[in-house]
Amino acid sequence: MRLALILAAGLALTAPAALAQTQPDAACAPGVEAGLPPELAGWTAKGPLTAATSVADLPKAVLAPGQAYAAALSPTPEVAYAVQPEKPGGTVSKGGLFSLKVETAGSYVIALGTGAWIDVLKDGAAQRSIAHGRGPACSTVRKMVTFDLAPGDYLIQISANAQAELPIMVARKP
Repeated sequence: MRLALILAAGLALTAPAALAQTQPDAACAPGVEAGLPPELAGWTAKGPLTAATSVADLPKAVLAPGQAYAAALSPTPEVAYAVQPEKPGGTVSKGGLFSLKVETAGSYVIALGTGAWIDVLKDGAAQRSIAHGRGPACSTVRKMVTFDLAPGDYLIQISANAQAELPIMVARKP
């Protein structure tokens, strides 16, 4: 009986701490970007960019590593994807194409402000991600997907996005 009381008291003391770890940080101030890793420091200064709707338009939709964008997407039926996206979305979803030139081999993170689907292609072949997750708790980064990329030209396909605007950034990880 005494052991049961000791265990119950211990659980009562540790439960609030465990609960606090699973709840979002109440100290996050609206509109403040906090906790961004150094490679995403440019996330707060987004320039405008319109996503391409076909491979022919890619020269107008270039993502520069280290620069964040507020990208305008198009309705999915208007996008001529180079390869059928794994998650194409429906007729009301938005999507688009971007080009990315990698100069230095390494791990590159693609950060998004929404939960859109990302396909990275090189010479028509899909590249496999090596990590994925959510952004920092007190930031507007909602999704981060990391790829090991060799030097060369890549096509980034975005699909299944609910909004017409997509915050996006590609950054090389240290």
